[in-house]
Amino acid sequence: MRRSLSLRWALPVTLALTASAAVLQPAVASGADPAPRPAQRAESVSPGMLGALKKDFGLSTGEARTRLRQEAAATALAPKAEKAAGSAFGGSWYDSARGTLVVGLTGSGARADAAPAKAVRALGAEVRETAHSARYLDSVKGRLDSASRSGKAPSAVHRWGTDPRTGAVVAEVARGAEDRAEVKRFLAPAEKAGVLKVRTTEAARPLAAGTVGGDPYYINGNTRCSIGFSVVGGFVSAGHCGGQGSSVTGWDGSAMGTFAGSSFPGNDYSFVQIGNGWWTEPVVLGWGTVGDVLVRGSGEAPVGASICRSGSTTHWHCGTVQSKNDTVNYSQGAVYEMTGTSVCAEPGDSGGSFVSGDQAQGVTSGGSGNCSSGGQTWFQPVNEILSTYGLTLVTA
Repeated sequence: MRRSLSLRWALPVTLALTASAAVLQPAVASGADPAPRPAQRAESVSPGMLGALKKDFGLSTGEARTRLRQEAAATALAPKAEKAAGSAFGGSWYDSARGTLVVGLTGSGARADAAPAKAVRALGAEVRETAHSARYLDSVKGRLDSASRSGKAPSAVHRWGTDPRTGAVVAEVARGAEDRAEVKRFLAPAEKAGVLKVRTTEAARPLAAGTVGGDPYYINGNTRCSIGFSVVGGFVSAGHCGGQGSSVTGWDGSAMGTFAGSSFPGNDYSFVQIGNGWWTEPVVLGWGTVGDVLVRGSGEAPVGASICRSGSTTHWHCGTVQSKNDTVNYSQGAVYEMTGTSVCAEPGDSGGSFVSGDQAQGVTSGGSGNCSSGGQTWFQPVNEILSTYGLTLVTA
């Protein structure tokens, strides 16, 4: 059953569906440490990732290497900077123009002579004053989440989340619905807190699809999704692709295994246990658009960093991380703690890999738009999935 990794349909069985599905190794026992491995140097990233940034960002080889090196540094620096900022922390993001991590600080903590500002700058990050702390923005967003969990989120409110760069809680609403009473009532807590920003968009949708050709995995013989990352014993993908106990077959029609765990809505992730001769590898496929990408860890990229996605419908596309801890309100129900990106996707890409440099980021959930006119896509962070199911990522 082994085939060459250079062919998109020749992936090891576990990867067969995602053009660049990063193969994570099966999770070990429940006692496995799910902590992310540190980001690697940009020089260790495969030529495929460099090619992707050159193509989608219009960069030269040198510029792409520089950006990957800077983003890797920002990824490693972000948790240290948050700790150094303490209660003044207002969020952090990668500034591509400056090539550095920027940390928002509130009030007196942002003054040049203040201890938080000094501590953050000493680590190598830049400081920017922000009106509200990350904790405050999260608490305001949490009120909307609580209302949503009680069934009070209008379908016209498509997404809400915090934006550290503007110090706001951003809500995306159906065009023409901004002044509806139920929309205003739902968003009132953020409006009263003085942090609400409203944008109009089309609705996001999960990206599953009916049976089509390509390199998919099939759920109960008819629905197609994309493999995310290999873990010890199987792979992770999107929860809306199949419920616990659903059977899974590979691109070649042979039995792969079953969903050992699945959550949707609320979350959008799943764990598929495999057998029948299928195996795992630490690879994300480039579908011939770029070379295959090796996965070396799961360090979380900051807002503003470049990120690429691989899926069985639209294959390989790149963009940037736009937001974190978003709540996306699908017609089936809200999904919480997702990451928003400017990467496009289409039905059938669900569950596929999101990577930044050589670091696994998450599995494709859903979005709006398409890869012809452009779109927006959210993913469920992979570290949450690993922690929930006690899995271990397979890395190179």
